[in-house]
Amino acid sequence: MPIPKKAFGRSGHMSTRTLFGAAAFGDVTQDEADRTMELLLAHGVNHIDTAASYGDSELRLGPWMETHRDQFFLATKTGERTYDAAKRQFERSLQRLRVSQIDLIQLHYLVGEDEWEVAMGPGGVLEYLQEAREQGLVKYIGVTGHDVAIARMHQRSLERFDFDSVLLPYNYLMMQNPIYRAGFNEVVEICKARDCAVQTIKGITRRPYLGEQRSHATWYEPLTDQASIDKAVHWILGNEDVFLNTVGDIHVLPLVLDAAERYQERTPDAVMQAMAAEWEMAPLFV
Repeated sequence: MPIPKKAFGRSGHMSTRTLFGAAAFGDVTQDEADRTMELLLAHGVNHIDTAASYGDSELRLGPWMETHRDQFFLATKTGERTYDAAKRQFERSLQRLRVSQIDLIQLHYLVGEDEWEVAMGPGGVLEYLQEAREQGLVKYIGVTGHDVAIARMHQRSLERFDFDSVLLPYNYLMMQNPIYRAGFNEVVEICKARDCAVQTIKGITRRPYLGEQRSHATWYEPLTDQASIDKAVHWILGNEDVFLNTVGDIHVLPLVLDAAERYQERTPDAVMQAMAAEWEMAPLFV
């Protein structure tokens, strides 16, 4: 079965519901990136989500965008908050990606109150991104974030500007937090009414790392066996309103893509609850 596709909001692009989270390219060789890109093409993945701050990710994607640009919806992010800094960073992203235009530019991790005021105000990053859209350098503008507070901040951002996409955490454990669950569901309803795409992250989180040592490129401890990843991925894909950004580790990525190809129905909550207990899972954000 091919990975299911869904219109990416008002863009109309039929994106695979598993978007490639190119944070996985932050610290890999070009050879590793090349093999991963071949894997994505083999699985039919047609949407890439990177960021200026993801290490070498944009550089690793560049050679592929030169030759395969028309096969992917391409998104990146800027973490800058002012017009001038965002302009410099975005122009650098275009150079690193070796493209003249991208599909989606996103305000990266916009959670803090003070940063939000700067980004959304006069001389802020949003002012530049609208100008870049008018110039044809980008088609769509989105906003992203982590933490429990992001649901409330996304609502505030959507009140201020008609964003084309949002990105925020979504997994079984996070949705057991009643405050986050209510906020997440409100964001989804707003986005459905506006035809704004909802991207989700941290889908196969097991728990925060318990010590300093990390076993994977992800900044959380991921689920790593196929059966558990199947359950987590199928639970997320069971929500027809969202996309799943894939894991930030190229070695775990094949398991996520395999799970997505075999998706048929949502994993029941009771099964997820039992898995959470078995693997001593814990929320990444509290």
